[in-house]
Amino acid sequence: MSKKWELKWMAWEITEKCNLNCVHCRSSSDIHSPEGLFTLDKCFKLLDEIKEVATPVIVLSGGEPLLRKDVFDIARYGTEKGFRMCMATNGVLVNDEICMKIKDSGIKIVSLSLDGSTKEIHDDFRGQPGAFEGVMRAAEYFNKHDIPFIINSSFTKRNQHDIENTYKLAKKLGATAWYMFLIVPTGRGEEIMKELVSKEDYEDILNWHYEMEREEDEILVRPTCAPQYYRIWHERSKKEGLDTQRRSLKFSTGGGKGCIAAQSICFISAKGDVYPCSYFPISAGNVFKEKFKDIWENSKLFQDIRDFKSYEGKCGVCKYLGVCGGCRARAYAVTGDYMAEEPFCDYVPENYNG
Repeated sequence: MSKKWELKWMAWEITEKCNLNCVHCRSSSDIHSPEGLFTLDKCFKLLDEIKEVATPVIVLSGGEPLLRKDVFDIARYGTEKGFRMCMATNGVLVNDEICMKIKDSGIKIVSLSLDGSTKEIHDDFRGQPGAFEGVMRAAEYFNKHDIPFIINSSFTKRNQHDIENTYKLAKKLGATAWYMFLIVPTGRGEEIMKELVSKEDYEDILNWHYEMEREEDEILVRPTCAPQYYRIWHERSKKEGLDTQRRSLKFSTGGGKGCIAAQSICFISAKGDVYPCSYFPISAGNVFKEKFKDIWENSKLFQDIRDFKSYEGKCGVCKYLGVCGGCRARAYAVTGDYMAEEPFCDYVPENYNG
C-alpha cells in the first residue's frame, strides 16, 4: 500500500446505543438499540488487525460510547498497542468518576458536540431537553480534570444563524479546537434535505470562516465536510499575498486537502462494516468477514474514491481537485453517484462545459 493512502484517523462505533435523538444523526439509534457485534474480545482482535496496517488516531464513538460498560477496557488496550485513543461523547454522562477513568485509560482528547449557543437552539437540534446543560457540565468537568477537549458543531438552516455565537462559546468553554460541520444528509439526515444550507449560504459561511480563521490564534478551527473551503482558502490567501511559510504551515497542519474519506480516514460501524467516512452509506467490506487490511488496501469503493481522475462533472475538470475533491458522501446523497460532482459547490471551473 502506497504511503499516500496511509490510515491516519478512524472513528469506531463501539455501540449503537444513544441517549439522544439528534436530527442529523446517521444511525437512527436510541437507548434501546443493540450494543452491536463487537464483544470485548472482538474489539481487541480488531485493534490487533488495525495495528498491522497503521497506527492511526482512533476515536471511540457511537451512539454514546459511555453507555458501553467496557469502553475504558477498549481504550486501555488501544493505548497499550500504541494508538492515540480518543472519544466522542455528547457529554450528558460525564462526571468526576468518568473523567478519572478517561485519564487512567490513556484517552488523549475528548470531543463534545455543541450545535448552538443557547439551550433552546442546541436542545432542539439534539432532540433532548437538557442536552445543552450536559455539554456545559462536561466542559466544566474536563477543565477541572485537565482533559483536553474539542468541540464539534453541526449546522443546517435551523441553526446556521447561530454559527458565530456557537464558535465564540466553544472558545469561551476552553476547547482546544472548534470544528464546524456543514452536515451531509445521511441516516436521519435524509429527512432534512430541505433543511440543508443553500449553495449561496454555504459559500458565505465558508468565506466567514476564512475571515475568522485568519484572525484566530488561540484555538484550532476547521470547517469539516466542506472540502471546497480549501479552494476558497487557496484562492483568497494567494490573492491576499500570504507568505509561503504561512501557507505551508496551514497545509501541513491538516488544511491541505478537503475530502480525505478513504484516503487517510475511515469509519467502522458497530456491525463491523467499514465506510470511507461516518457519513457514507455504502460499506467497503466487513471486518467479521475479511481482514481490515484487505478492505483498506483493496476494496473497490476505496479504490474508486482514490481515483481522482475519474471524478465526474465540475469536480473532474476543476484545478482545485487536488486540494478539494468535493464531498463524495454528499454527492451520493444528492445524486446517487459518489463519483459525481460536489452538489453544494457554487464554483464553476473555467474549462467546464457542462
